[in-house]
Amino acid sequence: MTSFDSSPTLTAWRALLALAVVFVMLATTGWTAVRHQHSAAPREIALASWAKDRIAGHALPDVSAPAYRLAHFFATLTAGQQVALADKYPLVVGNLNGAPAPLRYRANRHALVQAESAEERRTRDTQLSPDGRHQAVLRLARFRSLLAGDRQILAFDPSGRGRAAEVFGDLDRAERVSVVVPGVDTNLLTLERGGIRKNAAPVGMARSLYGAERSARPGSRTAVIAWADYTAPAGIGMNAALGGLAAAGAVRLNALVEALPGTSDVSLFCHSYGSVVCGLAAQQLPPRVSDIAVAGSPGMRAASADALQTRARVWAMRDSDDWIEDVPNMAVGGLGHGADPVDPAFGARIVSASGAVGHSGYFEPGTESLSNFAAIGVGAYDAVSCAASDGACHREISGEPEDRRA
Repeated sequence: MTSFDSSPTLTAWRALLALAVVFVMLATTGWTAVRHQHSAAPREIALASWAKDRIAGHALPDVSAPAYRLAHFFATLTAGQQVALADKYPLVVGNLNGAPAPLRYRANRHALVQAESAEERRTRDTQLSPDGRHQAVLRLARFRSLLAGDRQILAFDPSGRGRAAEVFGDLDRAERVSVVVPGVDTNLLTLERGGIRKNAAPVGMARSLYGAERSARPGSRTAVIAWADYTAPAGIGMNAALGGLAAAGAVRLNALVEALPGTSDVSLFCHSYGSVVCGLAAQQLPPRVSDIAVAGSPGMRAASADALQTRARVWAMRDSDDWIEDVPNMAVGGLGHGADPVDPAFGARIVSASGAVGHSGYFEPGTESLSNFAAIGVGAYDAVSCAASDGACHREISGEPEDRRA
């Protein structure tokens, strides 16, 4: 349940805390985000080779071409030709919007095997510092985890801090697709966690949401994507207070959605800084995106839900114990992300987050936050529990998203 306490004492303390947060952000520079990056040479080499190669007498397409053109290209190939390209250029095909999802899974498995071998060699490299070898051990464990079982890795890039995306369910046959967009400190090493924090990491969030959606509507064909395929800020520093990384992430998010197979409805579930990404992506999202739901949001870089200029329904929640409530909703010279999405004046549909555990616990089983996300994801809007500040959050909902651009 979201609380709006306006007592003078609490307001004063929050103002002081807000100033402290801003000073911390200003004092923390963004250089730490890149200091441990690894060489991107393997992918760069693969892209250069792809640009010069041919198949069946024809040049390979530009990887920056629209997804529909890339999809058409792969449709003209035989199954054998598709597999040959995936096996030869795994770091290209595995990240190519428009390539068939099963082919991307295959390519990324090959890329992971190659990354595993390279990282295993790094763990034995005596020229690395102790910290460098430790990082190599952690990355090796992550690659081996992603290779375990029949995991469906939709995107994988080991360069820098790394990016990835994983699919739960059958993406090709899904009637409803949900995309989980995580926030700060998202990278390959934080892609998944074990123990009590497993549902605070992107893979755990998506797996938990997938299970909840299947329980909410067992007969519905759903798929959920853990989308950690953008460069997120490293820690609560300057990059987290600015919108540059979110803007670049929004371009990638729109490209993903444009390339999804079929005609399924798509819902975005955006946590923390991920809601900044979704806010900046909103205006360019294709009509198939029916819902944007944010949790623990510092703002969406918009003054209101209408200002997002999207046809999608906009939902918002925040747990009463979420520290993000004390981050200032400001927008000065590019610093800060603007209005609070759970402020009734913003105009989002405010839903209950009862049972959530602070800032990272919105996807915990048994919480109203997760059950509300699941209801939105499968289109069971009548089952959504509104927050006290918005007792009619499922007002005027039909089978079509609202046209806010009209």
